[in-house]
Amino acid sequence: MSKPHWRPASTTDITAIIAIAERIHPDLFERPDVFAEKMRLCPDGCRVLVGDEGIVGYGLAHPWKQHQIPPLDCFLASLPDDADCLYVHDVAVLPFARGGVAAAYIRTLEQLARSSGAVLALVSVYATRPLWEQFGFRSVTTNAELRAKLACYGEAATYMLRDLAAAPSPRPPTPNDDIRIR
Repeated sequence: MSKPHWRPASTTDITAIIAIAERIHPDLFERPDVFAEKMRLCPDGCRVLVGDEGIVGYGLAHPWKQHQIPPLDCFLASLPDDADCLYVHDVAVLPFARGGVAAAYIRTLEQLARSSGAVLALVSVYATRPLWEQFGFRSVTTNAELRAKLACYGEAATYMLRDLAAAPSPRPPTPNDDIRIR
């Protein structure tokens, strides 16, 4: 058995991505066309994790504005010209394939973000905040508008930022760490 590896995502991967999303995020539904649009708008930020079993995970990221959250299951139409962060829309890895594999994807995003603002942003769901803190993300104070948008992500949803210019890469999570965001 070989170790899973990340490769660029393509629209032919949508069926596998949706199957993983439905399993990992059953309460955060998004249509296949919404995923496909993200891949079209920012192919460099979209990857799939391939193992012996096929696609066992995916990650989607795109340029965006800090302190703003793209709505779930909605088309972006275009990316903002004045984007000041790379928004990590989703990272999902099937349970049997977890074990530090997300660190390689996050390193790819770090390199991409350094060329477009040097800040990563995400919404942590399912109480994964401690995991993202290990990657150097910090929760930020939210205003009423942002809190209202976070509500559709569930009770434990937390908006987090990581300023890549402020600190070196932290220790990657351990094999027992869980990886589910959005």
